[in-house]
Amino acid sequence: MIEITNLNKTYKAGNRALKNINITIRDGEFVFIMGRSGSGKSTLLKLLLKETEPTSGRIVVNDMDLGKMPRRYVPKYRRRLGVVFQDFRLLKDKTVYENVAFAQRVIGVPTRVIRESVPEMLRLVGLSSKYKSLPRQLSGGEQQRVAIARALINSPEVLLADEPTGNLDAQNSMEIMRLLEEINDRGTTVIVVTHSQEIVERMGKRVITLDKGILAGDAGEGGGVYED
Repeated sequence: MIEITNLNKTYKAGNRALKNINITIRDGEFVFIMGRSGSGKSTLLKLLLKETEPTSGRIVVNDMDLGKMPRRYVPKYRRRLGVVFQDFRLLKDKTVYENVAFAQRVIGVPTRVIRESVPEMLRLVGLSSKYKSLPRQLSGGEQQRVAIARALINSPEVLLADEPTGNLDAQNSMEIMRLLEEINDRGTTVIVVTHSQEIVERMGKRVITLDKGILAGDAGEGGGVYED
């Protein structure tokens, strides 16, 4: 569970990016975070990743209070999260297999385990036949699937996706969303930051809306007002 309580973030220039935000996301939920540019979406994601610190307030992720977390524990905490970006961030000179395997190698997963887990993950995202391909040989949708596989390979409890369809056409965007839905069905909490109203409407999930740093709306599946 993710519990955000009375969260405020003010940058040095005096810009109040988030103002008294209160959000609870239960284990296994699929949640969209929407808002125009400058609404605070990216700041909220950075706070969840502990890339920046709140001015005041509290964030608890799966019983871990991020405000009390020692700096030395942050890398371990981040390994419990999967993160997918708009620009894929793949290693250009590595194959699909190597890109996914890299996420395990950096934390010391044994080679024999990698040889089992990477092909399984590539099957999940529909890229078994592309394991030898380089990123430049893939379509945008395929590159994003590699990024998702890499984010999931260490079995994260939460998957954060920052505008994951921002560089994709409508068909590929919906394919990625259906893949994220399948991942969610397997038990992973999925949080998607997006500005695409069309995707949000077609998916019918919970939608949290930010506007100029405030919580402007929180609707459950099908558009109803969400209640804890």
